[in-house]
Amino acid sequence: MEEPQKPNEGLNLSTLSGQYAASLGMNGELEGKFHFTDTDNYSYPNARASSGSAVLNGYDTLDAPPNYDFYSNTEVFGRVRRSRPSLFQLHSNIEDDAFPPPLYEEANGEGQGSPQGPEDEEKSAEPAAEPTRFGWVQGVMIRCMLNIWGVILYLRLPWITAQAGIGLTWVIILISSCITGITGLSTSAIATNGKVKGGGTYFLISRSLGPELGGSIGLIFAFANAVAVAMHTVGFAETVQNLMQENGTSMVDPINDIRIIGVITVTCLLAISLAGMEWESKAQVLFFLVIMISFASYIIGTIIPATPQKQAKGFYSYRASIFAANFVPSWRGPEGSFFGMFSIFFPSATGILAGANISGDLRDPNIAIPRGTLMAIFWTTLSYLVISATIGSCVVRDASGNINDTMAFPTTVDCQGTACIYGWNFSECINNRTCTYGITNYYQSMSMVSAVAPLITAGIFGATLSSALACLVSAPKVFQCLCKDRLYPLIGFFGKGYGKNDEPYRSYLLAYFIAVCFILIAELNTIAPIISNFFLCSYALINFSCFHASITNSPGWRPSFRYYSKWLSLLGAVVSVVIMFLFTWWAALIALGVVLFLLGYVLYKKPTVNWGSSVQASSYNVALSQAVGLNHVGDHIKNYRPQCLVLSGPPGFRPALVDFVGTFTKNFSMMMCGNVVIGCPSPSAIESASSESHVAWLNKRGIKSFYNGVVADNLRTGVQMLLQGAGLGRIRPNVLVMGFKTTWRKDQPSLVDNYVGIIHDAFDLQYGVCVLRLRDGLDMSRRMQAHTNPVFEACSELGLQEGAPPANASLDPDAVLAVTQPHTVFRSRQEKKTIDVYWISDDGGLALLIPYLLTRKKRWARCKVRVFVGGEIQNMEEQRAAVMALIKKFRLRFHDVQVLPEINEDPQPEHIKKFEDLIAPYRKNAINKDGEAHEDTIKECPWMVSNEEMEKNKTKSHRQIRLNEILLDYSRDAALIVVSLPVGRRGVCPSPLYMAWLETLSRDLRPPVLLVRGNQENVLTFYCQ
Repeated sequence: MEEPQKPNEGLNLSTLSGQYAASLGMNGELEGKFHFTDTDNYSYPNARASSGSAVLNGYDTLDAPPNYDFYSNTEVFGRVRRSRPSLFQLHSNIEDDAFPPPLYEEANGEGQGSPQGPEDEEKSAEPAAEPTRFGWVQGVMIRCMLNIWGVILYLRLPWITAQAGIGLTWVIILISSCITGITGLSTSAIATNGKVKGGGTYFLISRSLGPELGGSIGLIFAFANAVAVAMHTVGFAETVQNLMQENGTSMVDPINDIRIIGVITVTCLLAISLAGMEWESKAQVLFFLVIMISFASYIIGTIIPATPQKQAKGFYSYRASIFAANFVPSWRGPEGSFFGMFSIFFPSATGILAGANISGDLRDPNIAIPRGTLMAIFWTTLSYLVISATIGSCVVRDASGNINDTMAFPTTVDCQGTACIYGWNFSECINNRTCTYGITNYYQSMSMVSAVAPLITAGIFGATLSSALACLVSAPKVFQCLCKDRLYPLIGFFGKGYGKNDEPYRSYLLAYFIAVCFILIAELNTIAPIISNFFLCSYALINFSCFHASITNSPGWRPSFRYYSKWLSLLGAVVSVVIMFLFTWWAALIALGVVLFLLGYVLYKKPTVNWGSSVQASSYNVALSQAVGLNHVGDHIKNYRPQCLVLSGPPGFRPALVDFVGTFTKNFSMMMCGNVVIGCPSPSAIESASSESHVAWLNKRGIKSFYNGVVADNLRTGVQMLLQGAGLGRIRPNVLVMGFKTTWRKDQPSLVDNYVGIIHDAFDLQYGVCVLRLRDGLDMSRRMQAHTNPVFEACSELGLQEGAPPANASLDPDAVLAVTQPHTVFRSRQEKKTIDVYWISDDGGLALLIPYLLTRKKRWARCKVRVFVGGEIQNMEEQRAAVMALIKKFRLRFHDVQVLPEINEDPQPEHIKKFEDLIAPYRKNAINKDGEAHEDTIKECPWMVSNEEMEKNKTKSHRQIRLNEILLDYSRDAALIVVSLPVGRRGVCPSPLYMAWLETLSRDLRPPVLLVRGNQENVLTFYCQ
């Protein structure tokens, strides 16, 4: 037999497999930490202890200084992650416990310091392949700039400038940039408030606002990016089709040519995306260089003097008169309005989230997202302003392209248009609206102005393809994160990742299918407004997320990016919503309707996720404020609610008791399930008392209740803790609900004394008391242990009835949660029966209020309430009328009142004999046959019932016997019997005698019996104030 370890000997750390096993350094030495010296002082050794001394003296665990590993939930290959010792390890003494508790493990159930087997060593021999990571320039700034510099820049910005004029075009650009800039600041704040993982915009919103809004906007944003792929691809196809048309070639017709080219293009982009993020990033860098070269070619082209061919197309280099003419708007066509132009331009500013959307592929998202996003917004805004000003200063609105439309002398007589003063007359095509050139009519104006036209074409290809590629990558990445969270059904299939980068190939195919469907529209001006509302909706929620997280004052909101304002974020959210309706009100309603529908679905399903969202923080603030506000409101009888403390133990062990109280408290008053775990405060006992599985069981069963577990030396002490400490402010229990102790005759007398003492304690603390008894009992722990733990042993000390598990029982609360929900009588819809109320003693009206609350529920609505009161046979009608009048003033709608004159009769002798037999084992003469009560016997058995006590309580004893006879006569077929709970005087009525009263009063009854006693203060009133 192994020799036990002496108290002064250490525990070898190498034998400990828990979370807090000390780790050795790379040189095999124990890494230095705070530890206890012989003088019980903290010291930090400069020299490290040798591995041979790697021991823990008892629970004097090495006290660790702050370390990154203590707060991280990720691991580094080749290094065991450190874990701080638990408070129990630091605080407890090993000599007090022959079996020291296991060292804690992480939430994932894998001990960090556990020894590895041979197979594990083989698996960890080689580190996992490191996925490709990008910095802020390549990963965010370039990606965002390419996504912003899309099809609108080359193909629509000159046209928008012609329609709105340079002045309003700048307004459109600046408003769009303000919205995106504010959104960029909000995104930066959210992205720097903790470590960002994959999922981009969806991840930021969902982890900030919660799954309700995050899930809905994630789905919409992924869809908007998929549609944006179609928009940019159609822009590319439109350019190719124009080149084909200029060269006199065509496949079918212009519309179908765009469709064919678009489908082929998006298929090629899909192939690049499937090749992996590394190839996609290289392609983006190439596109960026092409666009920069095209910009240089365009700027140079505006400076070079115009040739006659370009002048015929409306280009005259920089002219003040052209700038002045193009500065004011000239609306044309069905889209000719400020908001029409705004809705077409705005998608070109929506690429600011391209970097955030691949947050999982960034080297350091907290730095890359703010820096790259804001720099991209600045440079692209500057480029839009420059291009709109330069194109509006060089090119007239209308030109024919005919080199013969020249005039001998420049004149404005009989000539329309700004070109007249430069010797060109385009009056004919202007009047006939047949001009094919000029920035109003020719979408390829930038190509015409450029020094080298093919470079602009290459730029258009680069901008459209890069934007389409970025959106084609963003949509699947966002959707994959949404699928993995499983907020919505039927989409988990698309969340599977492949390869070292966890590429969502299935989501790629879904985005490709959506893009192809919208490419078939083949009209750029139709597709652009569709996605504007979806992007604006996303921006509104991002800004609102930042505002909401700031306004809740949550301690967890600590973004390292400080250059944001919660009020500016709120302004950005409001402006985004307003612009949605100004663009297209019906599309805005559709977008909001989709958001609300998805929001409602998540609220209904209540996914079991906990991300520490600002909604949770706000809920806490509101609840705390309202709870504190109740302190300023005094109690009033009209607002009385039975707020019940239910001694359920683990709620799953007494489902009938929980169901009954939950029926009349749901959506009406507070209910709290109390659980007392017998034992000393230890991690296992505290975990058993406060296990989240108890709350999960209540939620799964649909019971709206709090849960409060305590650890105490005995049941009565624990209940005293609950009676005095449960609740918050005025939201605290005022009624104690407990089950009837059916095994009181088998239990130790001390346990019976504790049970009755709980009732006395409740009365002392001005609680009302309810005791529920079912014919088959309330405790179902024995049935549950048959499914979960075959070595379960019952112990009545823990509960109020037989069969409650002991404090150290291995009955896992999570296993109880997994067991099929038991069915109880209180979960069924009651038949057309009666609720019989025996209002024998006036307790303030609680015995009437509870049945009234029950009848307000659908399950009990068909039951009729009968009220029975005691009386005299000669005054039955007067007494009935008086009680009916009182109940009518209470407005309880009880119409059946019966007077029981026979209640004052003596009980039948055989029933008296049964009662005496019941109490006989607890009589003092059962111990002292000579009839003398010795002092030693009285001291050892204070719970024994003396002859004197029996005589003093004879009348009450006979009353309970007689009441049981009446209950058997009148209420055999009732759905529920409510009867006044007898009150035993402290020191006068021994515990066994009181239990005999309750046993006699409620035995042999098929319906559930509820014994009720209020605190003798009014809970009903017929006054209006």
